[in-house]
Amino acid sequence: MKIGIRIFLAYLAIFLLCLIVPFNLLIDDLDTRYREGVEDPLVDFANILAAQAEDDLAAGRFPEERWRAMFARIYDRALSARIYDLHKTHVDIRVYSTDQKGMVLFDSKDPANIGRDFSRWLDVAYTLQGKYGARTTRRDSVDSNSSELYVAAPIYMNGAIVGVLSVSKPTTNILYFIAKARYRILAMAGLSLLAAAVLSFLVAYWITRPIKRLTRYALGIRDNRPVPFPRLDNSELGEMGRAFADMQEALEGKQYVECYVEHLTHELKSPLSAIAGAAELLDGPMEEEQRHRFLVNIQDQSKRMQEIVERMLELAALENTKHLHKQETIALAALVRTVLEEKEPLICKKKLGIENSIDEQCRIVGDPFLLHQALANILQNAIEFSPNQGLVGINAKQDGEIASIRIKDQGPGIPAFARERIFEKFFSLQRPDTGKKSTGLGLNFVQQVAILHGGSIELHKSAGGGVEAVFTVGSGFL
Repeated sequence: MKIGIRIFLAYLAIFLLCLIVPFNLLIDDLDTRYREGVEDPLVDFANILAAQAEDDLAAGRFPEERWRAMFARIYDRALSARIYDLHKTHVDIRVYSTDQKGMVLFDSKDPANIGRDFSRWLDVAYTLQGKYGARTTRRDSVDSNSSELYVAAPIYMNGAIVGVLSVSKPTTNILYFIAKARYRILAMAGLSLLAAAVLSFLVAYWITRPIKRLTRYALGIRDNRPVPFPRLDNSELGEMGRAFADMQEALEGKQYVECYVEHLTHELKSPLSAIAGAAELLDGPMEEEQRHRFLVNIQDQSKRMQEIVERMLELAALENTKHLHKQETIALAALVRTVLEEKEPLICKKKLGIENSIDEQCRIVGDPFLLHQALANILQNAIEFSPNQGLVGINAKQDGEIASIRIKDQGPGIPAFARERIFEKFFSLQRPDTGKKSTGLGLNFVQQVAILHGGSIELHKSAGGGVEAVFTVGSGFL
């Protein structure tokens, strides 16, 4: 399982544990809190009616008929009360009273209860004992929604308890409010869970993003691809990434030296052999013309060795550059004109036509010297592989900060066997005019310049024959 998924699930699990326990406790506590809220006014109402019953008893016997008529009017009253989402249309309070033995004297809902013994009910029994009396009883033993809450108050006469007045109220409305509150709580819990999932994902992404950057960096090193060092923070991951970079530089430095010594030895072996052979022959007697030819060969091979060493030094410096040290906004048309002026003698020698259609408004950001060298290498190849009196086309396309420079020649193109190796160091094709090869370092140099500028170099077969080089420049790795 990926570490990002593990972090996401861990955060989600922690949130669920921290959410479910308090929410469950809150939901379980709702019923008690709502019943407490209803019980409190019932206590007040029971004591008010008990005081009224005491006044009536002081005048003689309990006026059951008068109380019955009063509650009949109460139950018949037109009622329309909007209590938030609840529409209340009738009074649902029930009142009954008993004497000091628990015998029912009055029942507002069921007159048939008059004369019955209610002393076994907790509200009556506790109140007659001078305690707080209350109970919850179901009208239907199998229906949990049929509960009624009873609260009793004592009826006093000359300081003694002579009866009980009990008030009851169905819990139907309480259950309605509890259901509404539970729905809101569950909806809030669902939204909180959704928010937690999103935040957990963002946290996991935030934590794993530098890890993914380091992974791409490591894979690039493994595949021997030039990759920029990723942007990392100052956390432990940043320290680990910098340690990776230091390790890479140490390993690459050793491998780099070994590779370059091997390449340099291989490339210098041929001209050194030629020089040694020519020098050995020059030691003996020979005609002046032949001596001159050997001397020219020694000079050519010496020049080739010098060129190889200089190119390798340039390329080595470029390959060890991790980012651009100098960046400027450059007018591309002016840069190309400068390169063309530099190559003017070669262009005139082969009587080449140049078709330059780069827009004067085209601007790129980068190192002027490196971009000049890269374009000079590409144009040099186009000139050397073009036939006499051929045409070299130069144009560019810009999209925001990215510009693609295209240089097209009419040469023989790239053979199939060379397409996969064209950017390898020291790999070169014979020039059509001379049959000679270059150092094989030019296109590799161009590739390194393109990478440093956030771009690329590609060689394609042109539709009209020849090769089209596409040099793409971004804004560099800052």
